[in-house]
Amino acid sequence: MRFDLHTHHKRCGHADGTIRDYIESAVAQGLQVIGISDHSPYFAEAEEHPWPGITMAKSDFPNYVAEVLKLKEEYKDKIEVLLGVESDFFPEHADVYKRVYEQYPFDYIIGSVHKSDGVSIFNKKRFRNMKDSEIVRQKEMYYDLIRQSAQSGMFQILGHIDAMKAYFPAFAGIQTDVVDETLRIIGQNKLAIEINTSGKMKDCGGWYPADDILERALHHGVSVTFGSDAHVPSRVGDEFEQVKRRLGEIGFKEWVFFRQKERVAVEL
Repeated sequence: MRFDLHTHHKRCGHADGTIRDYIESAVAQGLQVIGISDHSPYFAEAEEHPWPGITMAKSDFPNYVAEVLKLKEEYKDKIEVLLGVESDFFPEHADVYKRVYEQYPFDYIIGSVHKSDGVSIFNKKRFRNMKDSEIVRQKEMYYDLIRQSAQSGMFQILGHIDAMKAYFPAFAGIQTDVVDETLRIIGQNKLAIEINTSGKMKDCGGWYPADDILERALHHGVSVTFGSDAHVPSRVGDEFEQVKRRLGEIGFKEWVFFRQKERVAVEL
């Protein structure tokens, strides 16, 4: 079975194509399951649409859900369409997001940390001229947020858990026990982490997370899933077979997707 749980579309302001375009791409590539998981609005902000190039407007969120559900029904004889969302995680606003998500029949929610210490993890300047001790502190803060997201009860999947390396590849080699502790807690809370193939588009290359984290995830009993993080329809399912093969080499026997927030195991 081939699946992809992490896709975006034009509503978020930085992706191309309609939801239908991503579903059609998945059908053409022989996927059996496609998850639609566009970026959540900033629900805790006072403004209706504070970051139009990053997320959809708050008022457009019901339209997003309705469109996915309509297409789920329309395509049910061709492919299984899952309703998801990639949610930002802000500990101080978690209750606000929870109240919104409870109103909708999500198959899964991906929890992703995109900001740490008030700065985007993709900010190319954040580590410039930073001392080694401060870089370690930044890594520990980032993984503390991921740990909190795992304990929040909001998510089924955690997104791109080493993506802070995107424009600072040396981040991956910084040693700290907090990574193992975070993986242990993810395993305890029975969440999945995604293998996200969009890292190839950044300076770091490769996938999120790297092999060393996947090996430790296996040790801690963490489930894995697949997400291309496609922002153009042509990237749906990108490198699925390569990821599948590598997971088998590492020692994983299965990976998972989620339907109505219940995990479905797929043999590798």
